Amino acid sequence: MKKKLVIFGTGDIAQLAHFYFSTDTDHEVVGFAVDRAYLTSDIFCGLPVVAFEEVTQHFAPNMHDMFVALSYSKLNQVRREKYSVTKSLGYGLASYVSSRASILNDGAIGENCFILEDNTLQPFCVIGDNVTLWSGNHIGHHARIDDHCFLASHIVVSGGVTIGESCFIGVNATLRDHIAIGPRCVIGAGALILEDAAEDGVYIGTATERSRVPSSRLRRI
Repeated sequence: MKKKLVIFGTGDIAQLAHFYFSTDTDHEVVGFAVDRAYLTSDIFCGLPVVAFEEVTQHFAPNMHDMFVALSYSKLNQVRREKYSVTKSLGYGLASYVSSRASILNDGAIGENCFILEDNTLQPFCVIGDNVTLWSGNHIGHHARIDDHCFLASHIVVSGGVTIGESCFIGVNATLRDHIAIGPRCVIGAGALILEDAAEDGVYIGTATERSRVPSSRLRRI
């Protein structure tokens, strides 16, 4: 029998969560919840939307799991706070782990995680609670990603790396082996991190500059 699931949120990530949970898990999505202040429609993806303040009246915690489908807003704090409140209401927090990911760490993955296709989790790495791994990342052996982190796509986390809680890591970033990233760091797209990063650090890669030569003058293209 499928476990019934309620998704918090009605944005793009919630729509994706509905798709992934419905097509690639044994959960049945039965509804959505948002804070009353953001309740603009009572239907989303063809399913009922209720005010989160009343969610237990519509979807009993002993009969439903929940998934908090939020982004890295305010350095993951919005998602972290809603995760904590949902848990305090007695709901089980479901994780989505794509059947198209390579999971080799014996399932050392926390709750309310969102691990999309083409991720590689090597042996002995550990993923904490409320972690998002967008598609196509490499998480090396013996690495650890702590709670409430958000990793975008095509990131290389080398072996033995530790990433503190509530970090954001942008697309195509590379972290060399056996370094520690402190809590609440922001590592931008394309950044190369070769040494430890202290907490609250911001590391922004250099953007490619436009050439002075226009494309109409290029001879070999």
